[in-house]
Amino acid sequence: MLAGLSFAPPSADLVVGTDTGDDAAVWRLPDGRGLVATLDFFTPIVDDPYDWGRIAATNAMSDVYAMGGTPFLGLNMVSWPIDDLPASMLGRVLQGGADAAGAAGVAVAGGHSITDPEPKYGMVVLGFVDDGALVTNAAARPGDHLYLTKPLGLGMIATALKRGVAEPALVAEAVAQMTTTNAAAAAAMVAAGTRAATDVTGFGLMGHLHKMLLASRCAAEVDAAAVPLIAGADAIAASGIVAGGTERNHAFVTPATDWGDLALPEQYLLADAQTSGGLLIATPEHARLESALAERAVPFARIGELGEGTPGSIVIRGRLG
Repeated sequence: MLAGLSFAPPSADLVVGTDTGDDAAVWRLPDGRGLVATLDFFTPIVDDPYDWGRIAATNAMSDVYAMGGTPFLGLNMVSWPIDDLPASMLGRVLQGGADAAGAAGVAVAGGHSITDPEPKYGMVVLGFVDDGALVTNAAARPGDHLYLTKPLGLGMIATALKRGVAEPALVAEAVAQMTTTNAAAAAAMVAAGTRAATDVTGFGLMGHLHKMLLASRCAAEVDAAAVPLIAGADAIAASGIVAGGTERNHAFVTPATDWGDLALPEQYLLADAQTSGGLLIATPEHARLESALAERAVPFARIGELGEGTPGSIVIRGRLG
């Protein structure tokens, strides 16, 4: 769709725009730093309004961390059926967002709301990235190693919750993952000199990897056995509970993917639409990155390697563990 639109010629100060499908826009400031700008919002994915607010804010901030930046300002975005749901419930959503943002050092300074039959919540988030520390999805190179900092399965669990079949302990683990920011992971990749990364959200691991490979003009091989999963997500996938977004992700990446020996439920797990997922990092400095992540107690898995080949293509080896 974007390819068919006409935009005014961008300023030279627009460092990252729409052309590479990156996580956020970046504008060069006079002092040499970059201003990182992003927004994200979605409908409820958990029952508790406070948790929904925390998840949405954490997810919105993630795009700034994925660029190697530090968020500092947030603006609320709200759609609410004020005649059907109480304002007190919206207050819990907003409090969750404010608490998550505040814990990350982000000031929430207003926003905008409209009446809407379907509730939606999210944030505009602004951040700064230091000169020379910018991380993009277009800077990966053949030979880079791929790392993932959160397990997959969040979309499977959220879908099971909507259908009333998710175990409470599994939902609690998913909420814990989705409300953990990528701040420490971002600090580690910047300290290790990383230049290429993206966060794993709605397009799933495979979709975001595919976009990174297209932007960077590379191919990749993924070791399925090394990909971390939330315990229990595989059983949900095997039962046939799959979100529509995950099915669309799968259809999107399949023309560019050799799925190898993976059964369809395993393929869906790799394409699972995540909310507030981890960072997908590509770097030639694997020892430095692993050390930096370990120093900050960030869980991680080395899941593959980039190589020459058709840009955007992915080969899957092995089976999910």
